[in-house]
Amino acid sequence: MSAMDTARLLPWCSPDGKPCYLAGDGTGYVSRRADTVEAAQLDLAAVLIKEARHILDGRSWTSGEIHLLAVELTECLTDVHRVAESRGARLPAPDHDRPDIDDDDADGGPRLPAAAFG
Repeated sequence: MSAMDTARLLPWCSPDGKPCYLAGDGTGYVSRRADTVEAAQLDLAAVLIKEARHILDGRSWTSGEIHLLAVELTECLTDVHRVAESRGARLPAPDHDRPDIDDDDADGGPRLPAAAFG
């Protein structure tokens, strides 16, 4: 497995807009800093969702307010998408050889037996 196969997508880009990656065991300073930035991005998303709901519920917005909201939501969604992509890439690969999962579900997804739900 190469370093890029295990590299972590960082929650920021290079000055020219290209994605940044970190190869390591996930315990160093840059990994901890990335965790902090991701947490801040997710917190900002929660605040922006509340703000968007407030603006939209008021039904008395200006076109400028809607434009600014769209810009902020787009930036925030971009950050949250990067966090999800980074975290998803670090999840272990699914184990398709497990006997308790039926891969023949009609919608193509795995099915858990009833016993899995207690």
